[in-house]
Amino acid sequence: MRKLTVTTFMSLDGVVQSPGGPEEDPSGGFGYGGWTVHFWDELMAEVMARAFDEPHELLLGRRTYEIFAAHWRYITGDPIADRLNQLRKYVASRTLSKVSWQGAELLRGDVAEAIRAIKATPGPNLQVQGSSVLVQTLLEHDLVDEFTIWTFPVLLGRGKRLFGHGTPAGDLQLETSQTSTTGVLIATYARAGDIPLGDVQPAEPSPAELARRLKLQAEGRSDVP
Repeated sequence: MRKLTVTTFMSLDGVVQSPGGPEEDPSGGFGYGGWTVHFWDELMAEVMARAFDEPHELLLGRRTYEIFAAHWRYITGDPIADRLNQLRKYVASRTLSKVSWQGAELLRGDVAEAIRAIKATPGPNLQVQGSSVLVQTLLEHDLVDEFTIWTFPVLLGRGKRLFGHGTPAGDLQLETSQTSTTGVLIATYARAGDIPLGDVQPAEPSPAELARRLKLQAEGRSDVP
């Protein structure tokens, strides 16, 4: 079974809309496009380069596919561009009739079923970049195995959020974390089953323990809890 990882840039208040520039996704009147740009440092570039070096295939929503294809397919001599252009890329879209970027394949029919079928076949792990609308479908159908979230120290107040109302409840386990010189927390979380529940209230003493305490109190003991 292939692992599916969602990799995304997120503000401290959970917004993932238009991180790279004002024209990426201005829908809903979002006016903060490009909110990640001035945070980048050498560590973040290294982490991103390592992620693209690992064997994987991409899973993209329509908007992210169009943004990537309009830029990276025309870049040469850049390691990340070379890697992106060579990768196999699955594209989920209700409106596109074809895709033309090298290595791209348009998913047909029910997207969740198509992705579930891909995960069941032999091959490298799947990595989702951006694609906030697609991520909601993946969450709703419990198809995400791992999250790599780059949390930027900025509050946006509005915009599309990573975890919507269709997100299933579940526990997460921190796998790795590191922080850039600009305060960006890069953390990877793996799904870890159901949420373990507890109670912060003190447990009621058993009848035997209650009897013991009453006996000690009757004897005048002052150290009885």
